Amino acid sequence: GAATASAATCKTANLVIWLQNGNGNGTAGSVYYKLRLTNAGSAACTVTGFPQVTAVNLKGQTLGKAAKRETNLKASPVTIAPGNSASFQVRVVEAGNFPASQCHPTLAAGWRVVPPGGGGAKVVPFPFETCAKPTQSALGVGPVKKS
Repeated sequence: GAATASAATCKTANLVIWLQNGNGNGTAGSVYYKLRLTNAGSAACTVTGFPQVTAVNLKGQTLGKAAKRETNLKASPVTIAPGNSASFQVRVVEAGNFPASQCHPTLAAGWRVVPPGGGGAKVVPFPFETCAKPTQSALGVGPVKKS
């Protein structure tokens, strides 16, 4: 059969990236937040895989290590029509779980998010405690999913 034309990769410039739930869902030692990617462009586009996520301070400087991919979760292409959204999960491990010397607990001002293939980053403002030490990751990220 003929291959159907798939929508182009979503450009970061056409996406609104926002936090859906500021309360998050807690488990022992971690809180999960749902972030959404809304297509504000004029054409459908596709996102596949894991966003890059880092914690940032008010100056936009990176705190700690980038989020680890939750590779137990499968990534598959998600097509987003104009005005519609997809979502992904960010896991914030409580900074208190780490020895202070390995973490340097610090209040972050948000997440810097680079959508897969999007070419560019946007900051999602949200204050949370994280590890500032460059060797310590206190974040996890899941793949983009239909929401």
